Amino acid sequence: MTSAVIPAPGPSLPSPAGVGGRGERRSRRSHGTTSLRVGAATLWLSIIVLLPLAAILWQAVGGGWPAFWSAVTSNAALESYKVTLAVSLSVTVVNLVFGLLVAWVLTRDDFPGKRLVDAVIDLPFALPTIVASLVMLALYGPNSPVGLHLQQTRWGIGIALLFVTLPFVVRSVQPVLLELDREVEEAAASLGANNWTIFTRVILPALLPALLSGAGLAFSRAIGEFGSVVLIGGAIPGETEVSSQWIRTLIENDDRTGAAAISIVLLIASFLVLFVLRVVGSRAAKREELDR
Repeated sequence: MTSAVIPAPGPSLPSPAGVGGRGERRSRRSHGTTSLRVGAATLWLSIIVLLPLAAILWQAVGGGWPAFWSAVTSNAALESYKVTLAVSLSVTVVNLVFGLLVAWVLTRDDFPGKRLVDAVIDLPFALPTIVASLVMLALYGPNSPVGLHLQQTRWGIGIALLFVTLPFVVRSVQPVLLELDREVEEAAASLGANNWTIFTRVILPALLPALLSGAGLAFSRAIGEFGSVVLIGGAIPGETEVSSQWIRTLIENDDRTGAAAISIVLLIASFLVLFVLRVVGSRAAKREELDR
């Protein structure tokens, strides 16, 4: 008579339903945490950024469309736009070139005092802008120790803006330069490419998104800058009066609606420049990835 063998009980495997249930619970918890983070970030962004923008927009249109249009198209406003845009564009182009040069030196070259120079780059971020204006006035004012009298000139405004906007380009480009694969450059050199070809064909395309981002930040800072140009510029209408100084004049004349209207124009200009450069930079980055 043959006896039946009963298998010993072993560890039970989780049922598919159990596995799915735990996965669903983890998914729900993750989704809940994500929603909480998104909600908190949106609330903070609304309080810090969107609410002030909405307030100044409300004040700008408070007098109606005719008052808004009259404020933003007045002769004084148009003259301030011309000065602001001309100087800001010039400063941005100059800082694109020399910001890239400074970033290159800090990442590719070794020299005494390199760490000190790297720290000094961030000084305009920490220095109060009115102090920067005092420095410019002491250096390029009537009693200039270097023999350059640039007060109440566009050159003086330009130098002040170069000082406060340089870090935006340097700090945008520097991390990308550090991450570039040097082996690609060496391979191009081994194939006979000279330094200029390597820079324009290998390095510059990879740096273009960062350069455009730094240029956008520098330009946006330049068109809204007030503190660093208030003393060196002199606010001569049509010559050295930038839009931020015209806004101050409107506020001093108790024309808050006009001041808000000019502010909206500057905000729109900054946003459009940043948006366009961001789109161009994104497309350049995608082309670079496809080429690889």
